[in-house]
Amino acid sequence: MSTSDSEDTPETPETPEPEATEPEATEPTEPEAIEAQRTPRRRRRSRKKATEPTEVAAEAAPEGDEEVDETPEDVEAEEAAADVMLEADAEAEGEDEAEAEAESEADEEAVADLEPVGAEEEEEEEEPEAPVPAPSRRRRGARGERRDVVVRAQAKYVRSSARKARLVCDHIRGKSVEEARAILAHTSRAVARDWSKLLESAVANAENNHELVGEDLYVMEIHADEGPTIRRFRPRAMGRATRIRKRTSHLTILLTPKD
Repeated sequence: MSTSDSEDTPETPETPEPEATEPEATEPTEPEAIEAQRTPRRRRRSRKKATEPTEVAAEAAPEGDEEVDETPEDVEAEEAAADVMLEADAEAEGEDEAEAEAESEADEEAVADLEPVGAEEEEEEEEPEAPVPAPSRRRRGARGERRDVVVRAQAKYVRSSARKARLVCDHIRGKSVEEARAILAHTSRAVARDWSKLLESAVANAENNHELVGEDLYVMEIHADEGPTIRRFRPRAMGRATRIRKRTSHLTILLTPKD
């Protein structure tokens, strides 16, 4: 029975088990490579790392058993990404330099504001003052030119009394230089010689200091003032002494051009 039953039942065919298939490595497309290159990185990154796009592309690509050959399009994308990174680094450096300059300018302005106002006043005071011009002498005109100048000459301690000197000077007051010379030359008094010397001194002052012509001058003012008196004593009869007074005078003469 057992044998017949086993022969009558048909044998069931065995189903083959499905074999495990490995996924084929897919080649990355161009947009995916560009996005992988534009992954966020630090702001300051050395240029050496930016110039190695092949390593970054290898890390960003999906891992697989088979290596993927680079196409010309991938190389161009990597070069474009490297250029973008270099431009970003240059812009970052420019921004840093601009910020540093702005900070330095702000610091200088703050320091200038903190300086006291007194410092500016001290600087102004320290500035050298303009030298005061020396008093200039009177302008000298052409020789013989009439100007309102007065030439003065004076003789002090003349050994003559003021009274005797006045008797002579009254004769030449208001006279021209030529007339005064003639009058003094023909005056018999001793003090006339002193007046003549003083007149010549005044004429020399006018010619040398003021460039005037002596013949064009006249005596505008002349006077004699008393000077100190010298006291001497003379013996007299019966053992007495008499005082002797020796007078002196100061002579002054002023000349000016004629009208």
